[in-house]
Amino acid sequence: MPAKSKSQQQAAGIALAAKRGKKKSGELKGASRSMYESMDEKELRELAETRTQDKPDHVGD
Repeated sequence: MPAKSKSQQQAAGIALAAKRGKKKSGELKGASRSMYESMDEKELRELAETRTQDKPDHVGD
């Protein structure tokens, strides 16, 4: 499932870093925190790997 926006891709990357132990999960907030809690590493990786070249900054842009 590819990310729909650049901000969604970025939040998934931050949540993925926390899942892998490279970032403290207590530092997460907003979308990255909810992604961290509700998605597994495979789902986060799929979102984080999305190319953002033709994506809007935010959904609805």
